[in-house]
Amino acid sequence: MSTSTISRRNFLRATGITGAALCLGFSFSADGKANVIVATDADQSAIEMNAWIKIDASGKVTLVDHRAEMGQGSYQSVPQIIAEELEVDLKDVNVIFAQGDPKKYGGQITGGSSTVRDSYKRLLKLSATAREVLIAAAAAKWKVSATDCYAQSGTVIHKPSGKKFHYGELVADASKLDAPKNIVLKKRSDYKLIGKPLHRKDTPMKTNGEAIFGLDKKLPGMLYAVVERNPRFRGKVKSFDAAATKKIPGVKHVFVVKMEVFNTIREGVAVVATSTWAAMQGRKALKVIWDDTGFEHVNIADIYTRQHEELKKEGLFFKKQGDPDGILTKAEKMLDVVYQTPYQAHSAMEPLNCIAHYQKDKIEIWGPIQAPDWVQGDISQKFKMPIDKVRVNMTFLGGGFGRKAFLDYPYEATMISKQIDGPVQVIWTREDDTTQGPYRAGISYRAQGAIANGQIMAVKFRMAGQNIDHWSDPKRGVANSSTTEGFLAPYFESIKNISFADVPFEMPIPNMWWRSVYASTNGFAYESFIDELAHEAGKDPLDFRRAYLKDERCQKLIDKLEEVSGWKSRKKNEGYGVAITECFSSTVGQIVKVSQKAGGGIIIDKVWAVMDCGWYVNPDIIHAQIEGSIIMALGAATTHEITFKDGLVEQRNFYDYKMPRITDIPPIEVHIIDNDADAGGVGEPGLPAFSPALTAAIFDLTGKRIRKLPFDMANI
Repeated sequence: MSTSTISRRNFLRATGITGAALCLGFSFSADGKANVIVATDADQSAIEMNAWIKIDASGKVTLVDHRAEMGQGSYQSVPQIIAEELEVDLKDVNVIFAQGDPKKYGGQITGGSSTVRDSYKRLLKLSATAREVLIAAAAAKWKVSATDCYAQSGTVIHKPSGKKFHYGELVADASKLDAPKNIVLKKRSDYKLIGKPLHRKDTPMKTNGEAIFGLDKKLPGMLYAVVERNPRFRGKVKSFDAAATKKIPGVKHVFVVKMEVFNTIREGVAVVATSTWAAMQGRKALKVIWDDTGFEHVNIADIYTRQHEELKKEGLFFKKQGDPDGILTKAEKMLDVVYQTPYQAHSAMEPLNCIAHYQKDKIEIWGPIQAPDWVQGDISQKFKMPIDKVRVNMTFLGGGFGRKAFLDYPYEATMISKQIDGPVQVIWTREDDTTQGPYRAGISYRAQGAIANGQIMAVKFRMAGQNIDHWSDPKRGVANSSTTEGFLAPYFESIKNISFADVPFEMPIPNMWWRSVYASTNGFAYESFIDELAHEAGKDPLDFRRAYLKDERCQKLIDKLEEVSGWKSRKKNEGYGVAITECFSSTVGQIVKVSQKAGGGIIIDKVWAVMDCGWYVNPDIIHAQIEGSIIMALGAATTHEITFKDGLVEQRNFYDYKMPRITDIPPIEVHIIDNDADAGGVGEPGLPAFSPALTAAIFDLTGKRIRKLPFDMANI
């Protein structure tokens, strides 16, 4: 293990701990197994620990959240897991963010809806171990059997006598004990905190101004920078005139800066000043001549025209079973349709920003960062700095959706800090964020299928769109690893002849993860086509899915959808649509009800969502995440898209990349399936099912099949 990222001095300063303390964390063996270790402080052992839990002599408990908090709830869910088995009151717990260090905390990327599902079993074991060590210490003090003692609300109680020790009185003795090997975890029925809709600890902080977001962080002597970047992704700086910029009061530096974006270089001119305002005013006065030669200036219409042409090719098979081609060739009637989904910006409420302080012997970074461990490794490699000399500090994030897991903006901030030899905060405006990307890729899909005797005989899917794999690892000739993302596994058991292929499609547009990643586009195409096949077969769309999704969990989810929506009792002049998708180990079904709006257009009357995410922590967080996912999906389906003209992004801010307004949001009813399955994701799986359910509902009402997003509901 490497040196602890939470140094003793900084941890004590942050938490107010003094004197003896009990620290519990993990050490990771060569085979990747996590072993619980106990110590008196986080720096004492040759095998350094990560100090997930620290209890001081006053009984104060500090828990470390190893993942970013960007609204998805890790600041609540991680402590809620730990406090359950530790037997402490959540209101009495202090929470801090871990610094980036994968050797101590494992993967720290807040993405793929992985925070709970990747770590909950380890965290339960860790906190139960802490409880048992404290109980053992108390039993030794009383000279009684540990079986006669129990923990409750931060105290250990001796049942026969009623004697008590609060945890702080036990930390010195507990820290000398070895961690017990065989820990028995609570049954789900015995949980007091987990599974309960507890109020989030970060809500008061975010309403009273106490929470520190990236833009709130300040360092002594810090300067502020904005960058005028080439508006075409691969363009360069030919020359610039900073005479007028340098006349702006507060402007200190103006220079060319280059930022790595995947395997290309993005160039711009940095303006560094004593305030954000001065930097922005200096940028307005800046005159730059760009060199935009040597690469294609793309247009949005050309992109989709090319994709549609590419879909005539077979592509690279990702998954194939049976003989779909043979059956489709002989089919008397075949559906052969194309779906199209748009490019999308992330548009997090808090635009990108990052503080960096480059020094000869160390680098420190602060900001809204989804992947502190990735940033640590990237900065260490690119600046030839030992990894233990790179510290990445997380603040609260005002939304991320994948964009703030990318490595470009911390790298750019570090480059600027190195150039000016001091700390700097680099701030992106909304226009920077919208016009520079990276984006969710626009993708076109070709779907072919044959129905006979009311049954699916064969299905063939092809997708043509930019491949994130090619940016991160420029291998060619390999299908997109997310080609089937969003498509439920039980379909492969019941549809005997089926294939998925990726038709390679390259564009000079940076693309990357966007909430639910490829499931957000795949789900629209694949579930829309299932709906079309259901109608071709003359079957009820929900019953049709029931026949092909024979997995017990899917059957229960379908039963719940039918029950809560009143699917079987729907009336004339009401449009109902259903879709069921899976991503990040969770399945979500949605039913959308629509009606004709007075004066024309479509109105969404209600959305029902049912999630099966297995083991879960806080139902209120799940409700909030599904509601947010549906609203984000609504915007992507009906309100906004990124388009290109002559190599330039046409949208700049919310006046032309419009968001759904509160008056556009329908009632949303969320239900959670209870079972004992392993935890799945929550933050992303609620998005993909919405757009196919919406367009299916519109077809049910109007007979009009929508295969291209976004569309205007006012003109249907």
